[in-house]
Amino acid sequence: MFVRMRGGPQLGRGLLQTAVGIAYLIIFAPVLMIVLTSFFSQEIISFPPPALTWHWYANAWDKPEFLRGFFTSIQVALLVASIGVPIGTLAALAIVRGEFWGRQAISTLLLAPLAVPGVVAGSGLYMFYVMAENALDRDIKATTEGLVAAHILLAIPWTVRLVVASLQGLDRAAEEAAANLGASPLTVFYRITLPMMRPGIVAAAMFSFIQSFENLDLSLLLVGPGRITLPVAMLNYLEFRIDPTLAAVATVQIVIVGVLMVVTDRFVKLSRVV
Repeated sequence: MFVRMRGGPQLGRGLLQTAVGIAYLIIFAPVLMIVLTSFFSQEIISFPPPALTWHWYANAWDKPEFLRGFFTSIQVALLVASIGVPIGTLAALAIVRGEFWGRQAISTLLLAPLAVPGVVAGSGLYMFYVMAENALDRDIKATTEGLVAAHILLAIPWTVRLVVASLQGLDRAAEEAAANLGASPLTVFYRITLPMMRPGIVAAAMFSFIQSFENLDLSLLLVGPGRITLPVAMLNYLEFRIDPTLAAVATVQIVIVGVLMVVTDRFVKLSRVV
């Protein structure tokens, strides 16, 4: 004899909502703790704090290494997005629209850097730069150019992944109609295809900027004196001091990334391509 339980759908919905709430808590709890810690008044962190203060933000502002690292990270991230996104977009366009042998293999190869641990990739690039320096008799490692080139290797896979997803979801009817009306292939691309690709390209630019701005694994092995990025500056500070200054700097990073994602999503719905 079977007994039918009442409220089954409501119970299942409640369990699902509880699971989603727990997942959000696990994701955002570390972020909230970092933000909260940045306002603790005491140098040795303890809970609850005796008072809240902005002192650690002022302390971070007074540290020249953080300011230099911040501007270096911004410069590198902008260069990476400006160079890596066009290259990745062209590669994605060739993979989706091109007709040639080995497209799938090339697509897999372009996405491969995402599967390589950052420390391994950084070590490999460092050894490659050393050999290239010996062969070319010029400095490559510990230069801004070498760091930008390394970060571009991560920007291209992100771009290919996002732009390919954007292209595969496009309806080609508008392109075919424009071509039937006499538009040249170049006109069709600039007037029809490129605007439809915009969500994927903008999302790729945003993710390329963020992954470069916050990258530590590659940067740690490739930066030079006076050219350290913000994550490396934070790690160097941690070697000698443990106080909420790092939490204040991390909070600024979180705010920058969050604002960038919100503004980008305001004009281009990231959920369509991510």
